[in-house]
Amino acid sequence: MKAARLAVLGVAVAAGGIAAYLASGGKQPEAPPPPPAAALETVEVLVAKTDLSRGQVIAAPDVGWQTWPAAAANANFIKKSERPNAINDFVGAIVRVALVAGDPVRGPNIVLAKGSGFMAAVLPEGMRGVSIEISPESGAGGFILPDDHVDVVLTRRDKAAEKATGVEKYVSDTVLRNVRVLAIDQNIEEKVGTKTVLGKTATLELTEQQAETLALSHQLGTLSLTLRSILDSQAGSAEGGEDKNQRGPINTVRFGVSTLGTGH
Repeated sequence: MKAARLAVLGVAVAAGGIAAYLASGGKQPEAPPPPPAAALETVEVLVAKTDLSRGQVIAAPDVGWQTWPAAAANANFIKKSERPNAINDFVGAIVRVALVAGDPVRGPNIVLAKGSGFMAAVLPEGMRGVSIEISPESGAGGFILPDDHVDVVLTRRDKAAEKATGVEKYVSDTVLRNVRVLAIDQNIEEKVGTKTVLGKTATLELTEQQAETLALSHQLGTLSLTLRSILDSQAGSAEGGEDKNQRGPINTVRFGVSTLGTGH
């Protein structure tokens, strides 16, 4: 009899526990809420409010302040805390590298021309802009565009060989390598969606010595431009001129006792 009472009591206790669990909905105790996230530190940086093309003169509505994560704002960004009047400072400046809306305005991408023309403003220090006449035959069929890199080839009569053999002879030499094209005619950038236009003049970015080489070569014969692969262009000098992959000196123009240099 005593054992039966204990069994009944055990069943009752178990039933009471189950009832209590069901009454509570079977929910586990709620975890404490996570601590609030730390506030993200931000700064206001100057950005382009519209798409800005290369050579465009900046107006006041073209730039403005935008909140930016402080950790992502590098030293080239223009911060409102450091230059509160930067918008006014950049009105009238010239865009050197095209920007899309939302891009930060950085010093190297903008030129404060101070009354100079675009070409003079964007030329790196020590470089010259020199023009050369081109045609479809001498300009790679019109496929040379601004910011491409080219070699300049001189084709001339070899008078010494003609004198020795009595036969008319022409020779070609590469007088400049891996130089950057600044403009074709008045176009300083490729217009997306437009057809290639055959230009009559190419403006090249040259050092002073390269400019002298080009001027003298022009008097010796016919000059042509050969378009370089973008991979070859990246392998050469950033400012154009000497080809780092070229073993030995760059080909020179031999004229009498004079030798024309081609690079730095």
